[in-house]
Amino acid sequence: MFARMTGAALRGILVALLVATPSLLLPGFTSDATEMVALLAILAGAITFAEYNTEFPSFIEFRDAPPLNRMRFIALFLMFFMLTIIAKHSFEPTTLTGLFAGLGGLIGYCTDFPFSPVRLMVLALPSEVMSYTVSSVRIAAGVSYVIALFTVLSFLFAVRVLGWPTSSGAFNVWVNLPLFDPTTGGDVVHRLQRDGRINIVVGFLLPFVIPAVIKLASDFVNPIALTDPQTLIWTVSAWAFLPASMVMRGVAMARIAELIEEKRRRVYANAEAMQTA
Repeated sequence: MFARMTGAALRGILVALLVATPSLLLPGFTSDATEMVALLAILAGAITFAEYNTEFPSFIEFRDAPPLNRMRFIALFLMFFMLTIIAKHSFEPTTLTGLFAGLGGLIGYCTDFPFSPVRLMVLALPSEVMSYTVSSVRIAAGVSYVIALFTVLSFLFAVRVLGWPTSSGAFNVWVNLPLFDPTTGGDVVHRLQRDGRINIVVGFLLPFVIPAVIKLASDFVNPIALTDPQTLIWTVSAWAFLPASMVMRGVAMARIAELIEEKRRRVYANAEAMQTA
């Protein structure tokens, strides 16, 4: 019990620090939402602690199937950290911030090609924005999207090469999929395969659809101002992280369906062998 509580407390602290990273690293250039970010960090840490400190899951999926959630955490932390360091270069330039800004500029330039998500994100900006804002959005979108892409590829490697989730022990559907009810809605395998395909397709399309929706909505409502560093970091990170998380969830559910189907085949084969014996 002590080990579980310690692990839950550590996870809660890490999540709280993750949420507060932009505010902590940009203390002199924070927006009026600093108090809101602090409250959100405390709330996120408390929810994470409560979830991992109990044996009965509530809503966090794949709680006991590493390294899926760890990959998600690392990806979001890298987005926040790198975008914050790049934003800080405009106010307090150092060798480290210059290195990250140069790398971010290169990534933004390489990923800004026709019909790419980064290009669409730049085109979603209002026509009257300053060139500095356009460059900042291009860099932030490129860095975030590359991190998200590498995270998805890393999880695919863990699934296909390292044998996730069986490589870390038995997979408990109830603990790792608390919101999935296997007793309703038809065959479990078909439902998992369907939900997995939907998550993968939606996650793949969202980086392309979101900028188009923002562009269309700008004719009716005021678009989000991305001139503030924290607003830019949170908006672009969410744009890249949420679709990647959905793709990873879809791949995970498809993998679970595959494992259940394999187990069924073994059970049927053993039953037939016993009948013929």
